[in-house]
Amino acid sequence: MSVSPHPTWPDERLCAGAARLASRHQEHFSAETVQQLLADSYRLLAENARVRTHLVMLAERLTAERLDALAHAQTPGTGAAVRVLFVCGHNAGRSQMAAALMAQRAGERVVVSSAGTDPAAEVEPHVAQALLEAGLSVTDAYPKPLTSEVVEAADYVITMGCGDACPVVPGRHYLNWSVADPDGAPIGVVRTILGDIDALITDLLAALPGP
Repeated sequence: MSVSPHPTWPDERLCAGAARLASRHQEHFSAETVQQLLADSYRLLAENARVRTHLVMLAERLTAERLDALAHAQTPGTGAAVRVLFVCGHNAGRSQMAAALMAQRAGERVVVSSAGTDPAAEVEPHVAQALLEAGLSVTDAYPKPLTSEVVEAADYVITMGCGDACPVVPGRHYLNWSVADPDGAPIGVVRTILGDIDALITDLLAALPGP
């Protein structure tokens, strides 16, 4: 794990977040490691943020996901759930739709993550609309960067239009889905793309190990 030195904390909320995460993960990581990872998560998200109102909260959520992935990668073979990572360029369309569909349909059978090689500032509005119409939650959806911890913890890495930007980790299952890009597309087209991804999710679920 390689992270940058932490920046000046923007306020006490980030310090409080670091304390919460350190307490939750004290069996696996030192408080210093947690602080460095939180600082790095904040830095990565701040690079593309238009509004920073919720940036501290998002940085804490991203750090929690990275710590969970890092702990899993350090103790392979633990846990019954298959870990699936969806990656696209901006993590604002295809990978968000795939992650939402997989999370709804697979339940606890799969740990789902999504990320972007060049994350956008926000989820595409028509993508959020299509997900809501399909009864899928977008409350927790936000574009986030692709980090090494999440890739290394994944059992399956599904790429959608990000080319060679996704790092390759030996022993992982890699699939590339050729799906139209919903960026700037009208809502009718986005609904069709969501249906195309849903069909691919059906095939993937049939191929995954487990019940």
